[in-house]
Formats: sequence, structure tokens, C-alpha cells
Amino acid sequence: MNIEQHITTATLAAVKHLYGQDLPENQVSLQDTRAEFDGQITIVVFPIVRFSKKSPEITATELGEYLVENIEEVTAFNVIKGFLNLSVADSYWLSLFNQELLSPEFGAIKPNGKKVMVEYSSPNTNKPLHLGHVRNNLLGYSVAELLKASGHEVVKVNLVNDRGIHICKSMLAWQKWGNGETPESSGLKGDHLVGKYYVIFDKEYKKEIEALKEAGQTEEEAKKNAPLILEAQKMLQDWEAGDDAVITLWKTMNSWVYAGFEVSYKNLGVDFDKYYYESNTYLLGKGTVEEGLEKGVFFKKPDGSVWIDLTADGLDQKLVLRADGTSVYITQDLGTAQMKYDDFHMDESIYVVGNEQDYHFKVLFLILEKLGKTWAKGLHHLSYGMVDLPSGKMKSREGTVVDADDLVAEMIETAKQKTEALGKVNDFSEEEKSALYNNIGLGALKYFLLKVEPKKRLLFDPSESIDFQGNTGPFIQYTHARIKSLLNKAGYDAAKGAAEVVITDTEREMIMLLAKYPAEIVAAAKVFSPASLANYLYEVAKMFNKFYHEVPPIVKEEDEALKHHRLNLSAVTAGILKTGMRILGITVPERM
Repeated sequence: MNIEQHITTATLAAVKHLYGQDLPENQVSLQDTRAEFDGQITIVVFPIVRFSKKSPEITATELGEYLVENIEEVTAFNVIKGFLNLSVADSYWLSLFNQELLSPEFGAIKPNGKKVMVEYSSPNTNKPLHLGHVRNNLLGYSVAELLKASGHEVVKVNLVNDRGIHICKSMLAWQKWGNGETPESSGLKGDHLVGKYYVIFDKEYKKEIEALKEAGQTEEEAKKNAPLILEAQKMLQDWEAGDDAVITLWKTMNSWVYAGFEVSYKNLGVDFDKYYYESNTYLLGKGTVEEGLEKGVFFKKPDGSVWIDLTADGLDQKLVLRADGTSVYITQDLGTAQMKYDDFHMDESIYVVGNEQDYHFKVLFLILEKLGKTWAKGLHHLSYGMVDLPSGKMKSREGTVVDADDLVAEMIETAKQKTEALGKVNDFSEEEKSALYNNIGLGALKYFLLKVEPKKRLLFDPSESIDFQGNTGPFIQYTHARIKSLLNKAGYDAAKGAAEVVITDTEREMIMLLAKYPAEIVAAAKVFSPASLANYLYEVAKMFNKFYHEVPPIVKEEDEALKHHRLNLSAVTAGILKTGMRILGITVPERM
């Protein structure tokens, strides 16, 4: 039983003993004592007042006296209004550190038997990944790793949008203006090459629209009648009809894109257990619509289109099948959701998709619930905000959106410049330098995007993110490297085990913070937010640096027990930083 559980149990007994009342356990509220007051654990007394029938101050005093008398580890207390601050003996914290935190199993959470699917990335195959995809991929990957670390079995999936009019636009432009260009002949990554022709289509399409407008058509008419868009629509029809030539071109160009995506995914350090493709799923859902009609969940309008009325739920009427029998996005998503559940039978499924789709997922989940899908209660939309860059900081090759590969390359180059300016890599080999710049650049990018709550829109400044001070990835990486250097210099031997010493206030604070690591993982996983874990790791790094500067040089410490204890403390800190950052997808270098 840890100290918090011990205090909770004793508080229940105290209320029974002092006031003859049975206090519900959920009424015992514990929190960390604020830094300006003595103590480590605070009981919020206000919920107990209705049982004591006394003022908060008197209640807190009586409760404090009982706990000091009945809990050996509680040595003193003080009362601030309705808050009871408890001081816990240093011997408890040292024992906690030696018995639990030094264990190789510390931080490892047992499997809980729950299976979760995390769907992320979901790119279109007509263009490269961009800055928005970067946040999506990093968020999806880290949430999956968080859930895995908290005991879940996790399946990472990617639903690729590989069909539709936008795909045909790139294909048609390549047919007209490509002259047989390939990734090999052009030297371009496949996704960049296909994206190039999507841009060409857009430029040529706009020219045709302007020409038709000059000929007297309205803008809407021109958009519908432009020869290029009509050809693209015809190509889509031919694709759906199984035309061999169109299918062959589609497979060829998609293979270029997939090869390009794999390079980007590898650079970002993300992976997937299974890919789903819209070309295989776009016809799904029609059976679900028939099921909904039979159950009376959907209704058919006179023109034959099928709808669901969600106005009683505060939403709108929603089309689920067109009058001509063709699917809309929600139709496909209903079918795909069923297919994914049939494939994996997961307890929960998380869709990592931008906040512009908030309404869509409300509708999707509600429809599935109304259809009686018992697993629909486990569906979650992890909604995230857009990422902005300071104006002029970085331009994409098209000048519109920021390309993911360009962003990664710039981060690595910025890391190189800033690291070399510090002059601390002169003894590194070229291979070691390259790996270090890659780790720092990507660590800065990932940490900056993940330390902000997903739902918030954020401003990302590549240069600001690569700072060896403050709440940044490189600061945490540097702290880890500093600890590893210390341990190597001191000849640290973990096998020597625990040491019995007198700890300082800062060491107590460190032990308390480090002990929270498993709970931090569970809490972050529960709300699908890597941000809380990221900021916890920053606090750990900050606390270590405070400790490092407050105590005399550890390597020179003559008291062997004290020296070994402080090396143990440093080693546990390094381990938490390493495993915690790994959950975020970030590598911490051994030296910097």
C-alpha cells in the first residue's frame, strides 16, 4: 500500500472514529502540497465538513492530530484554511525509492486485456504529406505508444484515400504533360512527382475556367464545363468500371506515392500494423444502409435517397445514400467501421482526424449507436487543431502548404547549425554527428508538436523549438546525455543496489516526482494526450538540473553511500527520460 492509499484508508477511519460517520472513499481528495507550505501531501477538508459539523480549520486540526498519531510515516501537519498539509518522513521516500524506483520493473504496467485501434495518417495519394499530416502522424503514433505502455494491446492502422476525383486529376495531368516522367527519371520522390502533376492540373484547370468565363459562362458553369474536369470525371467513371488502362496507370502512380510515403514515415519514425485502402472500402456500407432501413433507423425520400433524422439529438438530417444508389462519405465510413471491428474486435477505436471533421464523427458514432452496434460506445474522435508557421519562416515547394519532407530536412539542418555553434561535437565522427543532428532535429519537432494539447491550434517556429534551454525536446535530450556522461565518468555500477543515506529536500522532491511516472502514463493514455506526459518529462529534466546544481559534484563525493545514492537517483531519472521520450517517438542521445 502506498502512502496515498494509506492516508486515504486512515482518513476514512478517522472520520468514523472522530465523528461516527461513514465517509465515502471518493470524498477523500488528496493533492500535492503547494511549494510555499510545509508538507508533501494535502487533504482537501471541505468535503469532510458536512460529516464533522465543524469549521474547516477545526476539522483539519482534529484530522491531522489523528493521522500523526496513527500513521507512522506522517510526522507533522499544518492547516491552511480548509487544507490539511501532511509531512511524510524522509525514511518513507527513501524506502520507496530503494524498493520500487530502483526495481528494473518500475514503470512497466501489466497488460489489462483491452484492445484498442488507433487510426492515423489517412493521406490522399495525389500529393505528399504536409505539416498537418506531421501533427497527425506524431499524435497518432504517440497515443498508440501511450496506450501500449499503459497495458493495452494496440493496433495501428492507416486508411489510405487512394481513389476519387482528386487522384484522377494527377493521373490525367501526367498523361497529358508527363512525357513518361518517373521518379527514377526525374530524381523526385514518388509522392512529390504525383503532387507536381496535381498542381499542374489545378493551374491548367484554372486557365480553362477563365477562358470559359471570358466566353460568357458564369464561374459555376465554367467549373462544371471545363474540358479538364470533364475528362477527370470520365476517368473516374472508367476506373469504377474497371477499365484496364486506367487501372494500370492508377496502380503505377499509386505505387510511386506509397514508396514516397514509406520514406516519409521512416523519417518521422512512425509505423502501422495494417493498411486499409479506400479503393477496397468505398462500396462498403450499403448493406449497413439496408440494415438501417429494415430497423427503421433510416428513411427513404420520394426520390429514392436514404436519410437519417438526427434533429431530436441536436443535429441535422443526414444523407446516407444518394438517389442513384451511390455512396457518400458517411456510407463508406459506416461500412469501414464494421469491417475494422470484424477484423480485430477491439474494445475501443480512436480516429485521429483534424477538428474540421468534428461534426462528421458525431454523426457517424451516433448512427452506429442507433443501429445497435454495441461496440460504437468505444469509438472516439481524437480531434486536433491546425499547425501554423510564422510568416516567412518556411515555404513549401509549391508555396502553399509546408511539405513534411522539407520540414524534416530543415529541422535537421537547423539542429546541425545550432549544435555546431556550441562547439561540443568536435570529437564526434561524421556518422555520429549525422545521427545526433537527426535526433535533435526530429526530437525538437516532435516534442514541440506533442507538448501542446491536441485540441489546441498551435504556432510552430522551427528555430524556437531547437533550444537547449526551456520546455523543448533538445533540453530533455541534453539532460539525458548529461546524466549518461555523469554515470560513465563516475563508473556507476547499478548492481551495487540501494544505499541508506539522509536525503535533502530536493532529493525528496525528485523521488516524489519520479514515483509519479507510471501514474502519468496511465493518466495521459486515459485522455489520449501525449501533452501531459511531455510536460511531466520536462518537469523531471528541470528537477534533475536543480538537483545537479544544488549538490556538491557527485563524482568527487567522498561518502561512498551518498555518492552511490545520488548516482542511483540520476540513473532512474535517465531511465524515465529515455522510456518516456520513446513513447513520444523521440530518441535521447547517449552524449551531446
